[in-house]
Amino acid sequence: MPIRVHSESHVAPVVPTVALSRPVGGSGTSSGETSSSETDAVASPPGGVMEVVGPVEPWNRPDPDRLVVHTGQRQALWERLVLGVFIAMPFLALVCALPVAWVFGWVSWLDIALAVGMYVVCMHGVTIGYHRCFTHGSFKPSRPLKIALAIAGSLAIEGAVNTWVGDHRKHHKFSDKAGDPHSPWRYGNTVPALAKGLVYAHVGWLFEPEQSDKSAYIPDLLRDKDMVRISRSFPALLMASLLLPPLVGALMTRSWTGAATAFFWGTLVRLGLVHHVTWSINSICHAIGERPFASRDRAGNVAWLAVLSMGESWHNLHHADPTCARHGVLPGQLDSSARIIRWFEQLGWVRDVRWPQPARLAAKRAP
Repeated sequence: MPIRVHSESHVAPVVPTVALSRPVGGSGTSSGETSSSETDAVASPPGGVMEVVGPVEPWNRPDPDRLVVHTGQRQALWERLVLGVFIAMPFLALVCALPVAWVFGWVSWLDIALAVGMYVVCMHGVTIGYHRCFTHGSFKPSRPLKIALAIAGSLAIEGAVNTWVGDHRKHHKFSDKAGDPHSPWRYGNTVPALAKGLVYAHVGWLFEPEQSDKSAYIPDLLRDKDMVRISRSFPALLMASLLLPPLVGALMTRSWTGAATAFFWGTLVRLGLVHHVTWSINSICHAIGERPFASRDRAGNVAWLAVLSMGESWHNLHHADPTCARHGVLPGQLDSSARIIRWFEQLGWVRDVRWPQPARLAAKRAP
């Protein structure tokens, strides 16, 4: 079981003395890595005590150079209620998609084109923009491409770019350890504990009131006026993502029925698939899969998710080498995100791409 941090009003029965570090903001690394030189031996983190809530397995012992603290930045109740709506409605549409198409025939080629087109744009906005570029610095984009990637990722409605990046850098800092926002192993490694953990890692963590400390995890993005502006524009981009498919459907068919079916397929079903494929990387890819490369967590490769996730499900190499621009580095591993980054590089739109190097990959092979 992981170690949790509580406020002083919830005194823990056991308070171990461990070596911990300062928050990630002092390290200046974009991928969430910390320096072991920043460690201080303390009995408990500032503002709280460390509670051992269960047996600590060897795989999830807190690293001596990592610290979990409360940020004081909390998600409001109304935000969690709105979040619930945006999770539930696309999921219900996804569940109803086959009956709607097969039984009622409420689908057209325009609906399919809108759903697929918006899916490809949104997913690559998340995988190339939010993840590989803004979180890990796998390449440096031109300013127009940077803005386009941030907007495309925002259309996935997974949160503003600064919020998403902050959470993901925190994930890499504590991956599958105490403090990881969405590890499926947070409750232990028994079958019931893992089942509970998978649900939490997939969707439950989104409802946690405490948010990642932006000043600690994304100081670089907070200094970027474009990223700040796009993050503040997230509500408008959310509405654009919701309304663009039905608007196109209405204009193309000149009917309310065309707008309604375009909204169902191009908005709701598309968002349901985008969300659950993305969240499957957090849950499934940290629970199962092959691990040909050595990493300090349980990130694995899940081949059947590779196409839908645009290469993100080759998750083992990503956690072994977070800044690498290609995740599918072995023969036969499809990675459309890496292919598009290569096209951007050939067009001169990106530079300093961190492509995998044979010697580096060989050094990271699992023993």
